[in-house]
Amino acid sequence: MGTIVTRQRKDGTKAFLAKISIMREGKIVHRENKTFDRRPAAAGWISKREEELAKPGALERVKKDRITLADAIDKYTTESFDEIGRTKAQVLRSIKRHKIADMKCESIESRHISEFASDLVKTMQPQTVGNYLSHLAAVFAVARPLWGYELDKTAMDDAQTVLRRIGVVKKSTSRDRRPTLDELDLLMRHFADRQTRAPQSNPMHRIIAFAIFSTRRQEEIIRIRWDDLDTKHSRIMVRDMKHPGSKIGNHVWCDLPEEALKIIEAMPKSEERIFPYNTDAISSAFTRACKLLSIEDLRFHDLRHEGVSRLFEIGLNIPHVAAVSGHRSWTSLKRYTHMNAGGDKYEGWEWLPTVTAPMQPRGKPAIDPCSGEL
Repeated sequence: MGTIVTRQRKDGTKAFLAKISIMREGKIVHRENKTFDRRPAAAGWISKREEELAKPGALERVKKDRITLADAIDKYTTESFDEIGRTKAQVLRSIKRHKIADMKCESIESRHISEFASDLVKTMQPQTVGNYLSHLAAVFAVARPLWGYELDKTAMDDAQTVLRRIGVVKKSTSRDRRPTLDELDLLMRHFADRQTRAPQSNPMHRIIAFAIFSTRRQEEIIRIRWDDLDTKHSRIMVRDMKHPGSKIGNHVWCDLPEEALKIIEAMPKSEERIFPYNTDAISSAFTRACKLLSIEDLRFHDLRHEGVSRLFEIGLNIPHVAAVSGHRSWTSLKRYTHMNAGGDKYEGWEWLPTVTAPMQPRGKPAIDPCSGEL
């Protein structure tokens, strides 16, 4: 039942606030109000509005009209049938901080998406903006057919097309950055010395070497369990391998080069995972070390590129390399095939005996594991 509250304005005139509250099973499920200059007008609005809201499906339609993009993002992240990856979840949370997230779903047009992208490109690379829109497009794709949220997928498609043409968004470019042996020597010595001084720190020199010889991504490395190791056939089960469609549940057997297997065999078997470390801590440690050692433009993921390049340099063909790297499409490996089989630059590498020497189990960490400090 509606009520009318009389209020005095600053200019001395009266305002009549018409308020409607609807309860279901003892709980308020809907509230709305509107201000009028005359009491009869307020009473008339209450009568008409209550009649409208009493019609079948009216409340549900009102709720949908009030759903914002932020609500749709929350729905997507909490109710998706597939688990959402860490990067995608971070991007969607970041989008909620922008003003477009406060807009009602049915109000968002291609121009609003374009304005959002134009704001992003002021502080991001076009490739990163493209990734943001790609993750957001996933929300647009399911919102209407799955939940009845009025997000227009066509508006997103149109915006992406226009933004690509004017250069606001671009596809990620392939990186060709590879670490030199001198750079790796600096990193390996830095982390080996650190573990000598602080035995509880993560064995980053072993992780770096394993990333190169196994060609594994950072998140794949920390997920490997002892149960995933097939020593007899020198292979590992890579869980949730990155895939354009869905990586969750995409488990793939990958061959292990001899050096990578030896690094695994040197790890302590005190925990379920072979590398029981935190991906954020690994990233932070690698980035800090590169900065400290004046190693420019080197990322942890470049170690995978280095590993794949090495396999071609020692003479492996595309099928054999794909069996190690896990590439399903050989097309993506063609950019490596120009390399000459010039031998293995890691033959006799001074750090191989160090990373394949048995490692003692860690005791209780002497640092705060939540801080990410190594």
